[in-house]
Amino acid sequence: MITFFCEGNSKIEVSKSVFIGNAKEVTSAEEAEAFVADIRAKYPDARHVCYAWRTEGETFMQKYSDDGEPSGTAGMPILNVLDKKGISNGVVTVTRYFGGILLGKGGLVRAYTDCAAEAVKDAGLVRVSEGSVFEITAGYDIAEKLIYALRQDDWMVESPIYGESVSFKVTVLKEKGDLLKSFVTDRTAGRIMPEKLSDTLIREQIKNDE
Repeated sequence: MITFFCEGNSKIEVSKSVFIGNAKEVTSAEEAEAFVADIRAKYPDARHVCYAWRTEGETFMQKYSDDGEPSGTAGMPILNVLDKKGISNGVVTVTRYFGGILLGKGGLVRAYTDCAAEAVKDAGLVRVSEGSVFEITAGYDIAEKLIYALRQDDWMVESPIYGESVSFKVTVLKEKGDLLKSFVTDRTAGRIMPEKLSDTLIREQIKNDE
């Protein structure tokens, strides 16, 4: 699943009309609608607050609104921006202050698309995946070498805790749990086996050029 890294904002001006974009991660329809309401309250004198949102939980949901703009010129273009990036669990609003000059259907579609895309770019994207947290406990004679080997192989290793032995956590993608076990047992001649502690979600930031 792909969603926003943080809240994003944008602002463009087209033929004296000002368009303000806002993007945010949400996890439910209620959160999305609350965000739209907050934007309406923030810009009470705006002519239009158009939006689109998508959520992916037990059921997939999406909604968009032209908020008084000609049909198909605002909400759907914003939704298309989400769709193009494969974004779920996100909402984008574009608020318009009318400048007195009609833009035409094509002009409106371009303006809403551009403003939404800039807000999405400003927010950045993350890929959210199912993961697992394992705990590894090792003696001092092997712990540092094992931690070094794990980090060299790009496993996500937390800072170790030192006591009678050394313990540390490793977070992996869910499908790589068995691979981690093999990695550790191979390098310790079977002396150590990672113990699964819990499930988690892993957030990996996506570069702009991906």
